[in-house]
Amino acid sequence: MAWHTRSLEEIYDELETNEAGLDRETADERRATFGRNEIIGDHGRGPVQILLAQFSSALIWVLLVAAALSFAIGHVVDAVLIAIILLLNGGFGFVQEYRAEQSLDALREMATPEVTVRRSGNSEEIDSTALVPGDIILVEQGDVVPADARLVEITDLEIDEAALTGESVPVTKTTTAATAEAPLAERQNMVYKGTNVTRGRAVAVVVEIGMETEVGEIATALISAEDSRTPLQRDLDRLGRRLGFAVVVLSALVVSLLLAGGRGLLQASLTAVSLAVAAVPEGLPAVVTLTLALGVRRMADENVLVRTLPAVEALGAVDVVCTDKTGTLTEGEMRVQTAWVHDQVVGIDEESDDDRLDLLYEIGAVCNDATADEGDPTERALVMAAADRGIDVATRRADRPRRDEVPFSAERKRMATVHDDVVYVKGAPSVVLERATRVLGPEGPVELDTETRSQISNQVEELAEDALRVLGFAYKNRNDGGEPEDTLVFVGLQGLLDPPRTEVREAIADTHRAGIDVKMITGDNAVTARAIASEVGIESDVVTGQEIEEMDEETLRECVAEVNVFARAEPTHKVRILEMLQANGAAVAMTGDGVNDAPALKNADVGIAMGIRGTDVAKQASDIVLLDDNYASIRTAIQRGRTIFDNIWKFVAYLLSANAAEVAVVFFASLFGYLILPAVQLLWINLLTDGLPALALGTDPGGDVMDRAPRDQSAGIIDTEMLGFVSGAGLTATVLLLGVMFYTLEGASAVTPYAMTMVFTGLVIFEFVKLYVVRWTKGTPALSNPWLVAAVGASLALQLAVLYTPLNQYFGTVPLGVTDWALLGVVLLVATPILMMIGWLVRRHAARKHATT
Repeated sequence: MAWHTRSLEEIYDELETNEAGLDRETADERRATFGRNEIIGDHGRGPVQILLAQFSSALIWVLLVAAALSFAIGHVVDAVLIAIILLLNGGFGFVQEYRAEQSLDALREMATPEVTVRRSGNSEEIDSTALVPGDIILVEQGDVVPADARLVEITDLEIDEAALTGESVPVTKTTTAATAEAPLAERQNMVYKGTNVTRGRAVAVVVEIGMETEVGEIATALISAEDSRTPLQRDLDRLGRRLGFAVVVLSALVVSLLLAGGRGLLQASLTAVSLAVAAVPEGLPAVVTLTLALGVRRMADENVLVRTLPAVEALGAVDVVCTDKTGTLTEGEMRVQTAWVHDQVVGIDEESDDDRLDLLYEIGAVCNDATADEGDPTERALVMAAADRGIDVATRRADRPRRDEVPFSAERKRMATVHDDVVYVKGAPSVVLERATRVLGPEGPVELDTETRSQISNQVEELAEDALRVLGFAYKNRNDGGEPEDTLVFVGLQGLLDPPRTEVREAIADTHRAGIDVKMITGDNAVTARAIASEVGIESDVVTGQEIEEMDEETLRECVAEVNVFARAEPTHKVRILEMLQANGAAVAMTGDGVNDAPALKNADVGIAMGIRGTDVAKQASDIVLLDDNYASIRTAIQRGRTIFDNIWKFVAYLLSANAAEVAVVFFASLFGYLILPAVQLLWINLLTDGLPALALGTDPGGDVMDRAPRDQSAGIIDTEMLGFVSGAGLTATVLLLGVMFYTLEGASAVTPYAMTMVFTGLVIFEFVKLYVVRWTKGTPALSNPWLVAAVGASLALQLAVLYTPLNQYFGTVPLGVTDWALLGVVLLVATPILMMIGWLVRRHAARKHATT
């Protein structure tokens, strides 16, 4: 119901109430009908949900089937090792995400506010959840508004509605009915659940509670929203399904070929299991999880709390960032930017010895009820500006004790304080100017003629065009007689702004350079939105929420592709903008801190909430929380996400090329009737080469990741470059290692332990060479990662242990001599330049693709 358009009499009739409030019996009856005044929504994921999520991908299920098959045919060691890998992967992911959820819990505000309510004409304190429609509530400075309510009486009332509307300046309220077309931010006769009273006090009649409030409607949208899956999650699921299908087909083919060649069912089954073990990348889920977790730990040190591991990589894939203005691009606090005295404009950082400026700032600080830390944001800004000028505010207030005051109100638009010898006045420039007869010039007060009035009015307009909130200041000597606020001496103006963060412009320039569009969506008016956007480097026309309302889907899709600044946006507008961007194929990150941001945060590909200014609802709806509320941290997180994706690409390419070689060697050897690599050796190769070395790849430093366009998500992680590398490197390894097999068999009809050991060891050291080639392919310097050097050294030591210690009896290997190592060295000398050529071709193709993106 459009409560803001109706008169108080109509509302009282509709709700069957009056200024005395409801009696207890009626309130109890309504509570039974309407329920409690609380928001019911998603309160976070529990431990069981987090744990089950670790085992939800298709790849995990393929591995579980491989473990079951290994166990069924008696390969208990293989089954146990696969199970251990899966448990470690699930356990590590669970611990990381559970910790993030606990960190988020620590950020939440759990208190339920009390509220003063009139019951049968008497005031009493009750729990805010007990409110019902028709209750008369009393709120004052410092209170949180407990429900949506229509104002009945007000005294100097201002409400901070930034959490709901995005409006950076507290809203001055009235009791006058608003028009039906008024957006939420302009319904000045209403107060809304969850907003804060920054000044004054009020009596209001509750019109909506719980899920029917504006906040409740947002909560409803959150409940109905589905969590989106990241590109990496989709890629790994697709990979798991394809591998599962390939394993079934290859295993069936091998069994059929071996049975047709006269081999027994047992040998054919063993070969098929070996092939399945070789084809399935057991280490991939664990390495992906650990690499993402390493990124999460680094990002935590950079003030970015990641709630779900895949969000790290997803952030690196976005091509649009939709950001709120207040507290995200700006500091979230008002600051005096400019001062004007007759014939002189002085920036806050400029030096001037003009005494008129001292008086201007003194009036702002003394005709004021705030301190630097508490009170109305605008008044706090005036106090801080005076302090920056070198004025001791406490001393000035003590020297000029307040004898009387005429408080600020929406109707008066000004405030006056009366002191022993002077009256200080501040307020809307036009109102203060109207009551002034003189202006303070360089030599003292002079007559305020028509030309000077026009000059001052023009100056106000110029400051307003720069998105400044302008206040006028004046004084009057008490011995001049008359009313306190008449025949004033106009002193000057102060222009205030919620200023952009100093590092935001550079951060946005970096994201633009990375091929990412930045779109600002704010509840502020169009003038402020345009000015702030221009200052931080977002150049665009401005479209308002009202204009969005009038657009059909096709028009809006075209609009969001071209326009980067949206003003007077309400929650439904933000979600529509997001949906149209996604309909255009964009991967969207949504940043925000208010309740109004929550639906968009929930539906975005990556939702990024502010940790300091952010509301509980916004944090709960997000994937990532910025602990320092600093937009520059988003740039760092995007860079980290892209680096992580590059590292994942490297070890997936490395891993799949290794598995391709293993599968091909086992498959072609089986065509000749040889079981060249038993399952235990294949699993060892996967653990050894895909374990520590692949994990160390996750710590590779990033390169020029912010100097290229976002990756094509439709291509998936297994893109044309990876397919080229995997097929080329896999073929090279297969041909050379089959040559080693036939050379060492020397015509034997069965595989000898010696031949098996040569192929087994050849695959291991071949993978270590390929590891450095795949890093070179992505432009990573060879010795830039000491962890990788250590991992390769440790893995080689473990391989030697399998060859030269009693462990060889479990792996079916024999010690190798000097000539055997020399033969393997020759094979690597042949393979290395071929692999380098493959890597060079992949780099060249990728460079051409990025150049045309």
